[in-house]
Amino acid sequence: MSRARILLVGGAGVFGSRLALGLAATVDADVLIAGRDLAKAQKAARDTGSAGALSLDRASAKVANIAALNVRLVIDAAGPFQGADLSFARACIAAGADYIDLADARDFVDAFPSLDAEARAKGVHAITGASSTPAITHAVLDVLTAGWTRIDSVHAGISAGNRAPRGRSVIEAILAWVGAPVRVFTDGRWQEKPGWSGTTRRRVADTGRRRFALAETPDLDLVPKRFAAREDAVFTAGLELGVLHGGTALIGRLRRLGIIRDPRPMAGMLQRMATLVHTFGSDRGCMFVEAIGRDANNRPTRAEWTLAAPAVEGPFTPTLPALALARKLIAGEPVEPGARPCVGILSLADLEGDFARHGLNTEIVRERLTGPFEMALGADFARLPTAVQSSHSQ
Repeated sequence: MSRARILLVGGAGVFGSRLALGLAATVDADVLIAGRDLAKAQKAARDTGSAGALSLDRASAKVANIAALNVRLVIDAAGPFQGADLSFARACIAAGADYIDLADARDFVDAFPSLDAEARAKGVHAITGASSTPAITHAVLDVLTAGWTRIDSVHAGISAGNRAPRGRSVIEAILAWVGAPVRVFTDGRWQEKPGWSGTTRRRVADTGRRRFALAETPDLDLVPKRFAAREDAVFTAGLELGVLHGGTALIGRLRRLGIIRDPRPMAGMLQRMATLVHTFGSDRGCMFVEAIGRDANNRPTRAEWTLAAPAVEGPFTPTLPALALARKLIAGEPVEPGARPCVGILSLADLEGDFARHGLNTEIVRERLTGPFEMALGADFARLPTAVQSSHSQ
């Protein structure tokens, strides 16, 4: 029986090349690297031990182009997905191939379920957002909040080390929403806030204090939908160096003032400028997911999951959900056909083996929170009737 074939679009990029390495190491399939630049695709195929390379532009690829390759699975790691249409995913579905992407674009992921009927009719799987957000955040939240009676707030964030490689598509993706109005559920209601605003500092594991600001990702919609947080459902991102994080915030302010209309054409210039400070900071990335609410015993609780990446390994993190999902599909594990975001599909256990393989250190910390009435009454609080304790342990 011939081996399954996987088409990896964007396999020469920062994330695509790392996903290619993971596929070669853990998936029983032949991987074809595809990209607009054939020479780059061929080099990436050699460097990652992939089966071959070909020239393909996802913006113009047709059903016949994909069907002729006889691939079982197509993975789109090209990006940026902000403002992109669904034509390539639709062509893959029509060609009868399973489809996975690493999209973190809110608009793209939100529109993706419109392909569900087409995917079901073909009996194929089309999964979007198999990346840090929303796939990892939801796998983590499923564990953190299992059995909880109520979720009050969810905060998540990701920060790359300054020395980590920066692909132009990633910079363009961020610039798409920096300074633009971002709809976010916070303070118990939907509001519009500027992208990359509200910077806070937070210590994540042993990576030091990092800066985080509001980021527009699919989680801003999907977390309120799946977990019904009562007060906040916020995703943030940050840059390790203050000069770069603050510079990005400045671009956002200039956009709000109308001085800059669309910062995306600045991506190349900003990428070159970032190389001037490339030797500063670290190449350690980190991520956190925090939930506050009431546990299975209706007690006020805070739970936090953190991930800290060692040097060099951080850029592998966003590729790991796509890798785990590819293994499932190639192995024929039961996954319901259709088109949908990568939430409720992967468990944290599905990812932990790859976390360990790359030396990504993860930890879950849980703590019981003390409400004001409990603090005021001290030991006397425990003498109150259970119903009174429950209603006053906010």
